[in-house]
Amino acid sequence: MLWLLVAPLALALAYFALLDGWYLVRVPCAVLRARLRPPVRDLLAEQSFPGRVLPSDLDLLLHMNNARYLREADVAGAAHLTRCGVLGALRALGARAVLAASCARYRRSLRLLEPFEVRTRLLGWDDRAFYLEARFVSLRDGFVCAQVRSRQHVLGTSPERVVQHLCKRRVEPPELPEDVQHWIAYNEASSQLLRAESGLSIAAKDE
Repeated sequence: MLWLLVAPLALALAYFALLDGWYLVRVPCAVLRARLRPPVRDLLAEQSFPGRVLPSDLDLLLHMNNARYLREADVAGAAHLTRCGVLGALRALGARAVLAASCARYRRSLRLLEPFEVRTRLLGWDDRAFYLEARFVSLRDGFVCAQVRSRQHVLGTSPERVVQHLCKRRVEPPELPEDVQHWIAYNEASSQLLRAESGLSIAAKDE
């Protein structure tokens, strides 16, 4: 009988020790929750995802670890793209999106048990990727504690086809904010430099 107790505990320990357990649980749960909520028809509408700083989020300075912001932005982004239909359209087209670049700005620490919202919006798209912004807003005073920008590279189709599949018509992408355009230019310059250092053709594209 003892093994009936030990075996589940051993499996749970192995799951969390060998795999990124909470992440593998939270993302499907966030997507499922988003599917159960009413869809958001406006692709550019902001959506909110609730959060709270847990003890496991803290670093040695007793505030939320900087890597956790990227994790929370990823979970909130999955929920966001589910509700607005982008993930469903990607699946219908046999395509997928992968994170190609991200940029985080930290403005004020989030402390233990502090409630916050991740407010995510789709900034726009180009011929290869969607661009998202996630703002971490403290629910204590409304201060934007951090901002994460991400480039979701589309594989297997194009962002234009994804949007066209959703809207049933061709939609012109909105103009990206000036700072995002500078960030895109920086990423392209960095890619060219890395390709040159690797002996690859400048015309070669990052995956």
